[in-house]
Amino acid sequence: QVQLVQSGGGLVQAGGSLRLSCAASGNIFGINAMGWYRQAPGKQRELVAGISRTGRPVYVDSVKGRFAVSKDSAKNTAYLQMNSLTPEDTAVYYCNMDLSSPVGEVAYWGPGTQVTVSS
Repeated sequence: QVQLVQSGGGLVQAGGSLRLSCAASGNIFGINAMGWYRQAPGKQRELVAGISRTGRPVYVDSVKGRFAVSKDSAKNTAYLQMNSLTPEDTAVYYCNMDLSSPVGEVAYWGPGTQVTVSS
C-alpha cells in the first residue's frame, strides 16, 4: 500500500517560516516528479512549487524567493521550506508525487496539511 504522509503545517505569524514534509512509503522505487499545491477557501487548488523529472525546481511567481522545494531521494521525502509567510499563503497544502513502482508510474496525493498565517 503506497501512501503519502504530510507533516509540518500549523499556525504562524506573518513573516514567519514553516517547513512542510511529504514522505512516500510502500512498494516504490523512487520519486519521478512532485508538486506542492495549495487550496484556499473558495479558491481552486493551485500549483505552488515542484520538482520536474529532470530535477529542476519550479515555482509560481507569488512564492519565488520565499519558498524552496527539495527532496531527499534516499528517504523518498520532499520538502517545502516556506519563509516570509503572509496571510495570503493561508491554505491547505497538498503534495502530489509521480512515483516509480513495480507496476509502473503511479500518482498519489497527500492528505493535505493546514497552513495558517496570522497578520
